[in-house]
Amino acid sequence: MSQMFPSAAVLIIGNEILSGRTRDANLGFLAGALAEIGIQVRQARVIPDELSVIADNVNTLRHNYDSLFTTGGIGPTHDDITAEAVALAFGLPLTRHPEALRRLESHYGPDNLNDMRKRMADMPEGALLIDNPISSAPGFSLGNVHVLAGVPMIARAMFEQMKHRLIQGPPLLARTIRAFVAEGVLAKGLKEIQDANADVSLGSYPFMADQRLGASIVVRGRDAGRLDEVADLVATLMKSLNGDPHVETGEGNTKAL
Repeated sequence: MSQMFPSAAVLIIGNEILSGRTRDANLGFLAGALAEIGIQVRQARVIPDELSVIADNVNTLRHNYDSLFTTGGIGPTHDDITAEAVALAFGLPLTRHPEALRRLESHYGPDNLNDMRKRMADMPEGALLIDNPISSAPGFSLGNVHVLAGVPMIARAMFEQMKHRLIQGPPLLARTIRAFVAEGVLAKGLKEIQDANADVSLGSYPFMADQRLGASIVVRGRDAGRLDEVADLVATLMKSLNGDPHVETGEGNTKAL
């Protein structure tokens, strides 16, 4: 955790992600939402529903980044073991959180709150609840580890409820410059621009539209003025290679120009 600006890692938990049955939508959301508050996602991992694997990854990532977000594995079924794994990682007992249980009782009613649903109130001792305004079953924070649901709509709602707790920094900004110029043609000039402007990062992303090859160059940093300067350099390079660059604010896309 020695980076100049706050950093984060994302741990995506679920056999269904690894099997291809479910497509993850949480990483993209978290990376973008964290960037808006100045936190850069530096690493992401997808791992199975295995107790020791989850615990080992939690310990590795929480010690190397300012924040760790996990998604998945906090529902009522037998394979929802994230809370137990986080407790194992911290060496803490898994306990039934009274306020979490109260919320579940209020949501389901006494007749429908069965023993398996009550498992969603089991958390490591000392956990701080993360509100769930959609289905009531809360996530939790423990130290710099923040445990969110796997369902994207719920994960997003949970994040909005807890983001004020995070150590934040200047927002991560971006400029995107797109043109129908192939990456291989741009590569030499892009390297020269990157080498001369180490305070920003340049990413090159090819696209094809109307059966033509092009490239989107994304300039990332925290100083809007510097991003504009470097974006102008990239646009000038594209023009010199017979491209017609389009510049936009943000990460952009690969739609036809």
